[in-house]
Amino acid sequence: MAGLVLGGVAAAPPSVVFGLALAAALLAGRPGPALLCAAALLAGAGGAERRLAALDRSALGPRIGHVGAVGFEVLEAPRPGRFGRRLAARLVAGAGAGERVLITIPPWLRTPVPSVGALALATGRLARPRPTDLLARARRAHAVLLVSTLRWDGRRRGGVDGLVDRLRARAEAALAAGPPAREAALLRGMALGEDEALTQEVRLDFRRAGLSHLVAASGQNVVLLCALAAPFLALAGLGLRARLLVLLGLVGLYVPLAGGGPAIQRAGIMGAAGIVAALAGRPASRWYALGLAAAATLALDPRAARDPGWQMSFAAVLAILLVVPRLRESALARRLPRPLAEVAAVTLAASLATAPLIALHFTRVSLVAIPANLLAAPAVAPVMWLGLAAAATGQVSTGAAGVIASLAGPPLGYLEWLAHAAGSVPSAEVHVGAAVVLVALGVGAALALGARRLSRTAPARRLGAAVRGRVPAPALALVSLATALLLAGAARRALRGSPAPPGVPALSFLDVGQGDATLLQDGDRAVLVDAGPREGPILARLREAGVGRLDALVITHAQADHEGGAAAVMRRYPVGLLLDGGAGAGGPDRAEIGAVAAARGVRVVAATAGERLRAGRVELRLLWPPPGDASDPGGDPNLRAVVAVAHAGPLSALLTADAESPVTAPLELPAVTVLKVAHHGSADPGLGPLLARIHPRLAVIEVGRHNPYGHPTAQALAALRAVPRVLRTDRDGTIRVLADGPGAMRVGTSP
Repeated sequence: MAGLVLGGVAAAPPSVVFGLALAAALLAGRPGPALLCAAALLAGAGGAERRLAALDRSALGPRIGHVGAVGFEVLEAPRPGRFGRRLAARLVAGAGAGERVLITIPPWLRTPVPSVGALALATGRLARPRPTDLLARARRAHAVLLVSTLRWDGRRRGGVDGLVDRLRARAEAALAAGPPAREAALLRGMALGEDEALTQEVRLDFRRAGLSHLVAASGQNVVLLCALAAPFLALAGLGLRARLLVLLGLVGLYVPLAGGGPAIQRAGIMGAAGIVAALAGRPASRWYALGLAAAATLALDPRAARDPGWQMSFAAVLAILLVVPRLRESALARRLPRPLAEVAAVTLAASLATAPLIALHFTRVSLVAIPANLLAAPAVAPVMWLGLAAAATGQVSTGAAGVIASLAGPPLGYLEWLAHAAGSVPSAEVHVGAAVVLVALGVGAALALGARRLSRTAPARRLGAAVRGRVPAPALALVSLATALLLAGAARRALRGSPAPPGVPALSFLDVGQGDATLLQDGDRAVLVDAGPREGPILARLREAGVGRLDALVITHAQADHEGGAAAVMRRYPVGLLLDGGAGAGGPDRAEIGAVAAARGVRVVAATAGERLRAGRVELRLLWPPPGDASDPGGDPNLRAVVAVAHAGPLSALLTADAESPVTAPLELPAVTVLKVAHHGSADPGLGPLLARIHPRLAVIEVGRHNPYGHPTAQALAALRAVPRVLRTDRDGTIRVLADGPGAMRVGTSP
């Protein structure tokens, strides 16, 4: 089994694998078992190679670049992305029918997206996925459809998939019928692995607290499902074999209901293996079940091994199998209650095993994850059981299910409070690399071993007069790890740059992905122009800049890559004034922004030409749109985007949002120090004449990495050669411009 898994992970050419296997067989002292393992390794690699060839085979080649109508079947709920909403779909008609594609719905298209299982029609352009498009790779999509129009007439798919869709829809309705919307979204995430409805604020709190795994379907869900169902099956009078068969069916149904991701696939296969072993009357081997889960998921898609979720899922289980027994016995020896010892051992093992992978893929580690998970443990099982019970009851009665789901409200509220409290701790999450975590783990282990040896030969008073007995090695390792990560985080923040020095006005172009967010600061006075996309790191960027409150938040126009993060900003920071350039537009972002502003008591003013803002030495003067230019939801919001001249002490900047030369050409514009290039560097024939008018010394393009629009365009970059210095957030990160005296500026970047 291990040979099959390693061969599938390697997915190397069979000749290379065979050579390695043969060398291992010859070097081994037992050629029989070695040759058997070599054959398994070769079979795994060969099978992976054939599977990859089958997955990469596509009939869509001739249709790449096609512009027109495309019929598709929705395979998953839409996810917010840097460039709009994205979802996986399967083509249902024409050449390439049955092929998977990734649908990208731009922010300006306000059409409601059909739910999973819907048969819809869209017009747009088919393009090849970029090599760096991780979502397209994870969904095995052979093309990306850039949508211009979307239509759904109510038709849905049938068959087994349609049945699962109907069961999922009833479960979702049941979970939403009880608690308030915020808690209901969290309940859906914990019970069904659907985290799309979580707000950015809740998502960020759970991430910083190290609790994100609670809203991703995993082995914990399968274990709790079986633990919930088993007593009821016994009360129903079913025998052992019948109970195990029903549990096997429940696991098989729950995996697709929970999205069928790598983590829940692994958990489902391991659970099924254990149930089958019990049916056969043989003891279940957790190692064999883990190997079977790895082999099966790799057989479906050998590239799953590259998925961070797959890696962290198996790393956590490996750590639990290897380390938890010893940690649990150590905790019991110190007279900890057994439930607390079990939770502490599992939490510590899984956290330490996944920390290097989190740092490798996401360059961050939560230092509060272990205590936060320990405090969350008492609420997790009740929430899961109530959620699963409500989902099951909802197949018969939504009203009764709503009563059950409402009982989960208090523990859900506790988990939200805990995530917010833990995530708000200073340095709760530090930015580090995987190498730093591995070194910290090594140092912690070495110190723990040294302390253990010292404790055997020296009195404990050497480590503290008030402490007697042996020093717990895991505790010392954890302290060492936390210290190393804190130091690494401090060093990384020092390298990334720091907030503007006191008394020095600053103009910062924040790296928030494909979107705009520009910050003007003078000491503790601050004005933010746009807040980037909903899922963007705007809150992290404001923390890095040392923002404590905002004198004003300006939304230039009603598009998700500019206003998506505004509600989260107002929830987290006191905001004195909201200058709203999207007033009158519709959409979910608009509704949330209005609701949060009203709840937080933020004064809202429509943004029109002639308005002036002052906060210390920060000044913003609006040049566009003209007064009385009401927002038209059906028109192009870029034509009404706010254009402003900003001053931060002696620094001056023209902030154009997405307003290109049709808007800026007629305006009276002064010469400025800095130009924020319009519309992420799109093709604008009037950019050259604009530069000749305002003579900027620095041009900044706020643009996302690997965006599908081709921003910045070659045309824009050619025109910008007239500017002495050009920077862009996709390559340079956050760009901070400091006033260095009259007529002088200092520019720093934080990649």
